[in-house]
Amino acid sequence: QVQLVESGGGLVQAGGSLRLSCAASGRTFSTYAMGWFRQAPGKEREFVAAITWNGGSTYYAASVKGRFTSSRDHAKNTVYLQMNSLKPEDTAVYYCNADPRPNWSGGDEPYYWGQGTQVTVSS
Repeated sequence: QVQLVESGGGLVQAGGSLRLSCAASGRTFSTYAMGWFRQAPGKEREFVAAITWNGGSTYYAASVKGRFTSSRDHAKNTVYLQMNSLKPEDTAVYYCNADPRPNWSGGDEPYYWGQGTQVTVSS
């Protein structure tokens, strides 16, 4: 069993930055791919980013590519999502994900979900 706890969400003005963190429990963190999905009000959940088990590859949705960066720290069992140049349309609940497929790239739903953290970008 993997438990995921997100932090770092909040309110920011357009053009600003936030860094989300996700602390994972369990000794299998190092072999799991990690990622982020988001869900805006009235919209379906959508893929944001994924990072493979060793951090060797990252994948991003077209809407965030060039602005968001995912990274992971195996020593801390933590994955990060650095979000720059935020836009009002980035407003959503952001969910951390873990998947036992080491090279999962976000093409389908991941196995584990965190509880979510709210990100609000004001114009």
